Amino acid sequence: MTDRSRITTPFGAASTAEQVVEGIDLTGRRVVVTGGASGIGVETARALAGAGAEVTLAVRDTAAGDRTAEDVVATTGNKLVHVARLDLADQASVRAFAEGWDGPLHILVNNAGIMASPLGRTAEGWELQFATNHLGHFTLTTGLLPALRAAGGARVVSVSSAAHLRSPVVFEDIHFERRAYDPWLAYGQSKTANVLFAVEATRRWAGDGIFVNALMPGGIRTNLQRYVTEEELDRLRAASGGGGPRWKTPEQGAATSVLVATSPLLDGVGGRYFEDCAEAGPNEPDTRTGVAAYALDPEAAARLWDVSVAAVTSR
Repeated sequence: MTDRSRITTPFGAASTAEQVVEGIDLTGRRVVVTGGASGIGVETARALAGAGAEVTLAVRDTAAGDRTAEDVVATTGNKLVHVARLDLADQASVRAFAEGWDGPLHILVNNAGIMASPLGRTAEGWELQFATNHLGHFTLTTGLLPALRAAGGARVVSVSSAAHLRSPVVFEDIHFERRAYDPWLAYGQSKTANVLFAVEATRRWAGDGIFVNALMPGGIRTNLQRYVTEEELDRLRAASGGGGPRWKTPEQGAATSVLVATSPLLDGVGGRYFEDCAEAGPNEPDTRTGVAAYALDPEAAARLWDVSVAAVTSR
């Protein structure tokens, strides 16, 4: 990809979700936001509802979802805000959500995730971060494919992270069955998987008018970091020369997700990675910005798809 083909927008790191969606009318559009009851998920849902969309918060904690829905309705005046239960670490829950969806789906924001958690495994024996951040969203998105097709032009937003720079998908031992578990390497490969999913899903579904892009929202202090100590954050700041991470507000953190979901500048665009409201360039050595070549590798993307299909259909 050359610099000339890279997508830029009038927005940047300080832009908010409300700003990037200003002037865009989403009336009649149906949206699902996973993890919509906390962190940037709340502000993603708020901005999309504020633009007129019918928004479903797909959440593990429906009581928190109900409180968020009430808040979004109160602040936007849009009463078309719903709550549905979704536990991405539970494949039965994911399938039930997809099977229960009726009608078209115009925008799917795969926002939920866990970060740097202690070693945990699902009932299938899958490592918990990969299972939640990638395999759960894989089953959800493929399960909702008929609804996305019915939209007559749909977008899927895959929320990744600069942490994808920590690790490619290690196909030889995805679930840390033979190598020592490292929470950051596990998180990193799950975030790489989010980008690879965008690459292969776009290749498969662009003909149906479905385009999938990945993004780095930026550093935002939310419940996502519940497993990350202040000492670890200090270590990360020191490793980046003392200047990072530079925290965004949740409203700023949601901006790139909302831009990828709605901007006319991305019509017909998929399989790319965005940060700070623009398409990212290649990662340069010893930096924490840009996208790793391995995350956009079409062969790795196709391999991950096959591995994922085999995993979720072999139960």
